[in-house]
Amino acid sequence: MPRAKILIVDDEPDIRDLIKAYLEKEDFQVFEAEDGQEAVKIARTVNLDIVVLDIMLPKKSGLEVLADIRRESDVYVILLTAKTEEVDKLVGLNMGADDYLTKPFSPRELVARINASLRRLAVAGHQDRPDVYRFAHVRLDVGSHQVWVDNEEIDLTAIEFDLLRTMMAHPGQVLTREQLLDHVWGADYYGETRVIDVHVGHVRQKLSGRFISTVRGVGYRFEDERV
Repeated sequence: MPRAKILIVDDEPDIRDLIKAYLEKEDFQVFEAEDGQEAVKIARTVNLDIVVLDIMLPKKSGLEVLADIRRESDVYVILLTAKTEEVDKLVGLNMGADDYLTKPFSPRELVARINASLRRLAVAGHQDRPDVYRFAHVRLDVGSHQVWVDNEEIDLTAIEFDLLRTMMAHPGQVLTREQLLDHVWGADYYGETRVIDVHVGHVRQKLSGRFISTVRGVGYRFEDERV
């Protein structure tokens, strides 16, 4: 198996060194950037598997870096945020970040989340499942990673695509946040269930508010007519 390529973006050398030490113990190939401009340059030249991205950066903010990355790649992005940056967390998730950690964080937890995401990506590439999910208004093609609503293609991030696919695989069934986390992020995910609410909200917005309903206190349900 090729070594996973991980980019650490943080302007504090001590934090980069600490993360790098833990990741290299896992035999990952680690790249480093101390500012936003350098991060974008590396992301454009290296086929990365994971980006660990601090929000507060010189030259270009983490959210600007995220926007640049998302225009060109679906690489898995984990944001690093301070406790006071609650708005930035939500903005980052809505802009296409896949997960976040709040500083100060445990390097072991970061490694666990990276390993979980890599396992999820590996399973997604080999899982036995239908090639196409077809409903009256929504169609999802696993092979081409495309989604159409009323024959109009919509653009989803990798996480959004997997969330929608999971719900379309269980039409009419209420899936709890924990079930969605298990299916999409993996059973050993250590993060908060609130990331589900943000990502599902983003999917629902792209579906023009249709097909995904909230069952208060339980979870979410996909509903469309079968063809």
